[in-house]
Amino acid sequence: MHVMVGSIELLLPGAGSLKEKRHVVKSIVGRIRSRVNASVAETEFQDVWQRSVIGVAMVSSDRQLLDKQVSIIRTIVDDNAAAETVEFLFEYV
Repeated sequence: MHVMVGSIELLLPGAGSLKEKRHVVKSIVGRIRSRVNASVAETEFQDVWQRSVIGVAMVSSDRQLLDKQVSIIRTIVDDNAAAETVEFLFEYV
């Protein structure tokens, strides 16, 4: 069994309110959940307008599958024009 956890720190320069920020973050979280079998949640900076950290956890018996899923997550995050990736860290536990 392989367990991978990660964190994605985002900068949202266009967010002028928490409502705008949450719209962007929910969109990213929803896309990750729908494309990858993972637990995903905003874990830090919930009350800050232009920053967010998204936590991700995945379990699989196939390490290569987890690597592919991380690539999919990276593509989802990079394709969102409203958010800039500050840090993208994933590791096996």
